[in-house]
Amino acid sequence: MTAWNLSCPDWADRLRTGRSLIPDLPLLDLEVGDRAVAVFNKLRLADVPGTPTMEDACGDWFRMIVRSLFGSLDPVTRHRMIRELLLLIPKKNSKTTNGALMMLTALLLNERPHAPFIMTAPVQDVADLAFSAVHGAIELDTVLKKKLHVREHLKTIVHRETQATLEIMTFDPRVLTGQKVVGALIDELHVSAKMAKADKALRQLRGGMLPFPEAFLAFITTQSEDAPSGVFKDELTKAREIRDGKRAGAMLPVLYEFPPAMQKDPEVWRDPSNWSMVTPNLGRSISLPRLIEECQVAEDTSAGEMRAWASQHLNVEIGLALHSDRWSGADQWKKNADPTLTLDTLLQRSEVVTVGLDAGGSDDMTALYLIGREKVTGRWLGWCHCWLKESALEVRKSEAPRMRDFERDGDLTITKDLQTQFAQAAAMVARVKDAGLLPETEGLGVDRARIDAFLNELKAAGIPIEWVIGIPQNWLLMGPILACDRKLAEGNFIHADQPVMDWAVSNAKVEVTKNAFYITKQASGTAKIDPVMAMLDAGTLMARNPEAANGRSFWEKAA
Repeated sequence: MTAWNLSCPDWADRLRTGRSLIPDLPLLDLEVGDRAVAVFNKLRLADVPGTPTMEDACGDWFRMIVRSLFGSLDPVTRHRMIRELLLLIPKKNSKTTNGALMMLTALLLNERPHAPFIMTAPVQDVADLAFSAVHGAIELDTVLKKKLHVREHLKTIVHRETQATLEIMTFDPRVLTGQKVVGALIDELHVSAKMAKADKALRQLRGGMLPFPEAFLAFITTQSEDAPSGVFKDELTKAREIRDGKRAGAMLPVLYEFPPAMQKDPEVWRDPSNWSMVTPNLGRSISLPRLIEECQVAEDTSAGEMRAWASQHLNVEIGLALHSDRWSGADQWKKNADPTLTLDTLLQRSEVVTVGLDAGGSDDMTALYLIGREKVTGRWLGWCHCWLKESALEVRKSEAPRMRDFERDGDLTITKDLQTQFAQAAAMVARVKDAGLLPETEGLGVDRARIDAFLNELKAAGIPIEWVIGIPQNWLLMGPILACDRKLAEGNFIHADQPVMDWAVSNAKVEVTKNAFYITKQASGTAKIDPVMAMLDAGTLMARNPEAANGRSFWEKAA
């Protein structure tokens, strides 16, 4: 059984010309696919004036998805060749209603006795909307009322002949774990992905489908209001790679998102003439004038509101969250990333290295940041590593998937206690010292309020205490903030390409007073900026033009 090629390498051109994002599928069983479309088309919308059928209310773009998913069933083996679907679609495109009625279609076409189907949504209101769409379609069709029994109090539909069921529920990893289903649809994956153990629930769900060759798992979601993380990031990455032909897979990727170059240019994606590319239901469930009006309201409200609106209504992916009170260096951060820069290459390329440490509390990050002065060029080179206590994942459950992403990246270590964090950080500082790159005075900067907890581990690692200096915080960091900002703008601060730093930089907010400005944890709320603070500590020392323990300064060599 040969896997189907589900790539769509010309997807950007298809978006521009309004064509379907479903690739050519020569082995598709059109008879089965068309039968599914015929069933889907007959379903009616109970909450729309005139209760139109889906044949009139739904666009061909979604009918193509229905045709492909159901027509991918191999007539001989009964294996479904498209076992998964990821539809990335902006709000107001009938996402939940279309998905709910597609699941009703699956229940009606199913031949397996007692087959369980489920549809989940991240919140009760959305689950209720999905159930109402299914219940309403049944009530408007006399044949369906005879075929199906609605158990309203359980949000469950039972097929009277096959005893197959469709249950609509809120996403709960505890409930989903261990489920065996023939078909499942997860609505708004980007929200559900933030729940603790969401990844385990999906693994269990996939495992529970193995006994059923015709089983399928569908995700229908908008973009995230934050940078993608957890299982949402994983599934989106997989879908993009399949779409672009970089990997094989049984997931059908239907991603209504602007090409990368357009996403990076606000003038392009803010142009309403381009919005039809990513809103396939335009003219049905949403109109262009209404979108323009809502966009203007968001823009007039705040930069943050505009960012959220763009992510939800245009699927613009959030990278560095450019809020109005952001640190200005965030604007230049991504373009200065060097994917080849690691701890090893930083030590090889540098003539001197300063270190900054921001030591966290019980549920905070501990962050170590190294800034090296590059040989010959004198450019700054930056690299960081972070630590977090395991217990902090329980305190901040919504951020746990993101932290696990950073752990997989290799930029975050999760430990059971703070002592382990300080010991590992001290070992990294010792590497810098052993390489002869750490200045003998003022080489390691630590927040004065946190310095005591770190000194014992430094001493055990062979770092003389006199090499450590307490760095004043708050407005006294204004100089390093400006220095980092200037060097980023000039291309003279090159840093490792680390998502944990991208995230911290996006969280950094500037607080302005009458005579100064500064970046503080208080100004940034609960969002973590510990790596940024460690960077500023290291930058404070590097700005003093230090000399390595085994050599002369850059300026002496240049002279």
